[in-house]
Amino acid sequence: MKKPDKKKEARPLSLQEIGERNEPAANEVWQLRLYVAGQTPRSVAAFANLKRICEEHLAGRYDIEVVDLMKHPQLAAGDQILAIPTLVRKLPQPLRKIVGDLRDTERALVGLQIRPTAMGE
Repeated sequence: MKKPDKKKEARPLSLQEIGERNEPAANEVWQLRLYVAGQTPRSVAAFANLKRICEEHLAGRYDIEVVDLMKHPQLAAGDQILAIPTLVRKLPQPLRKIVGDLRDTERALVGLQIRPTAMGE
């Protein structure tokens, strides 16, 4: 009987390595779903802010689906939507949710796990 090979002891990962391992690939398309309730000022602001963030940080690599819960209330259950507007990052995994109109760009970037692009990029 052959003895099993001794496995090398895995060293603990640094926080930076964990972040890089969980970071989406640079060419991955982001699938985002924004839940709103009609054309309220808050819903319109959420879409405008999301569009601006995506153009600045994910140019050409995102797909936004807007779900109006006034027209399709049954769709709220699928992503367990309890407040609106709510943004759901479907892809890349893991699923992430942000509630609000996304006016705080830094908070939105952290919530979506998007690294800010350097100025001039």
